[in-house]
Amino acid sequence: MLNEVWIAGKLYKSNMTITCVIRYQIDPFQRDDFRKYAENWGRIIPRCGGHLVGYFLPHEGTNDVAWGLIAFDSLASYEKYRERLRADPEARENFQMAQTRRLILREERNFVEVVAGTFELPPRL
Repeated sequence: MLNEVWIAGKLYKSNMTITCVIRYQIDPFQRDDFRKYAENWGRIIPRCGGHLVGYFLPHEGTNDVAWGLIAFDSLASYEKYRERLRADPEARENFQMAQTRRLILREERNFVEVVAGTFELPPRL
């Protein structure tokens, strides 16, 4: 099934049917280190086969919750991605850095699907 998705004002046609939403509880005093951790995934995730939607840091309000969104065309694709991630030296190094510095206090993963016609709709004002 081909999906049409608006991202940053551009229309993309994609087979991405599920998105892994990762909710991180982070140490708010290590926000800058978590930013570096997230930036590292910007190189690693696409190389390992994930469609990186983005990482999001707290800006206002709750200061200890961050998000990562990665899309896949199926759960099978996600599993293959996870295998490549485990084998990737830079990914292992990034995980180790986060563990050593205790950047992430808790992590949750959920898999969601986009409702057609509802994602990234630009304003019409």
